[in-house]
Amino acid sequence: MKTITCYLDFISPYAHLAFEAAPQSLQGISHVMVYKPILFAALLKHHGQLGPAEIAGKRDWTYRQVLWQAKQHGIQLDMPQAHPFNPLALLRLAVACDAQGLPNRYVCESIFRHVWHGGAPADDAARVQALSEQLQPARDPNSASVKDQLKAHTEEAIARGLFGVPTFAVDDKLFWGFDALPMLRAYLEGDPWFDGAWHSAASVAQGVKR
Repeated sequence: MKTITCYLDFISPYAHLAFEAAPQSLQGISHVMVYKPILFAALLKHHGQLGPAEIAGKRDWTYRQVLWQAKQHGIQLDMPQAHPFNPLALLRLAVACDAQGLPNRYVCESIFRHVWHGGAPADDAARVQALSEQLQPARDPNSASVKDQLKAHTEEAIARGLFGVPTFAVDDKLFWGFDALPMLRAYLEGDPWFDGAWHSAASVAQGVKR
């Protein structure tokens, strides 16, 4: 049985889509899914990048694409009142719900749906407080231990080579994005493609550097 680590940030609509679709996509494959909240903005800072929602044109396309993908896959997705937003309160809440900072699926589902169902402001203090009362975290989300754990998850993700969310990590391989779920399934099923093409793709020389 394989253990899959799902690195996620609730700010990402693609993470929401992947979270909702993963159980059906991986149906019939014996596995354990571990959820690790991380701060996507820290990945962007590490790699010197802007987020999709910070780039004119790409922002509009991103929202149109995720709404279309949600429609195609039968997943509810309503854009929050404003995006991007500060996800720290939600990330810390998720981490606080487990002693090891590894929230279960119910916790992650509740937070994703808080953001991506209904079109309300995701970071509204009253709404976040109500969500916290629903989830009843074992620790104070604003405690130093919770903040340190979220930071540690994020640093671990950077050390593993992550550049975006959602990322599914299994063995020594990283599968990025909602559309990587079929590829992840193929790997778990033992597709021989991964014995050759996976490694050869990483050997392509970089012709131009900017």
